[in-house]
Amino acid sequence: MLKQRVITALILAPLALFAILFLPPFAFEVMIALIMGLGAWEWSSMAGMTRQVSKSAYAALVAGVCLVLAFLLPTEMIWYQGQLNPLYTYVLTIGGIWWVASLAMIIAYPKYSSVWFQSKVLRGIFGLLTLIPTWVAVVSLRTSLYDVDPFYGASLIFYVLGIVWAADIGAFFVGVKFGKHKLRPRVSPGKTFEGLMGGIFASSAIIAFAALHYQVEPSRIWLHVLVGALTVGVSALGDLNESMFKRCAGIKDSGNLLPGHGGIMDRIDSLTAAFPVFAFCYLTWMA
Repeated sequence: MLKQRVITALILAPLALFAILFLPPFAFEVMIALIMGLGAWEWSSMAGMTRQVSKSAYAALVAGVCLVLAFLLPTEMIWYQGQLNPLYTYVLTIGGIWWVASLAMIIAYPKYSSVWFQSKVLRGIFGLLTLIPTWVAVVSLRTSLYDVDPFYGASLIFYVLGIVWAADIGAFFVGVKFGKHKLRPRVSPGKTFEGLMGGIFASSAIIAFAALHYQVEPSRIWLHVLVGALTVGVSALGDLNESMFKRCAGIKDSGNLLPGHGGIMDRIDSLTAAFPVFAFCYLTWMA
């Protein structure tokens, strides 16, 4: 298992690095749309779909919506005079509302879960609300200030990836060593408050480095720290959200597309919450 994980990581990491840094914007949009489509294929199982036709149609729907958005809004029109296009702003707002609703569902679980568990349509809609705002967020960040600095948006993506991965590592080690108080044991027994705090602390170094890198005004450093901590906190929500739907569907891994790692959703669950929330905060307070 470890050997498979290492081999998969050694193959995927350079590909992801190249795509973020060097793919032209439209090609990058297509690539992220395909990843969202693969995530949708796995989400279809969590939504209770079992027929190959239904699963394929759902994956095509998610990828298709992303591609339609890409065709409707050329990359040079995503940002205009420092303002994100209203359509993408609307999608990010809906994504933010969804994560507030998801938090309420996780806190209440398993109460009221029968309301949505018995409906494949509702669970399918929840997948749309999870994956499509993620696509919009990643594309919006990647194209930010692209005409001024083609790599500026890439640095924003690496920032989110960095703080989320640092938080995952910190949460794991602190949780194993000191974890006693469970976050939501009925959703994910392994998650603890101590692990969450360890994750936020572990990511603080990257948050501080980013504030220096972007030459943030001293009076606004608190805002960057707050947004960074919020992004890390909500990334745990993304993890819990997927765990809740997997538990309801009676599955351990979202899929087996990544040998040694499980499925696509198992790897990006935290990011599906972190990217939309960070992009919304960036749009509102930092752009």
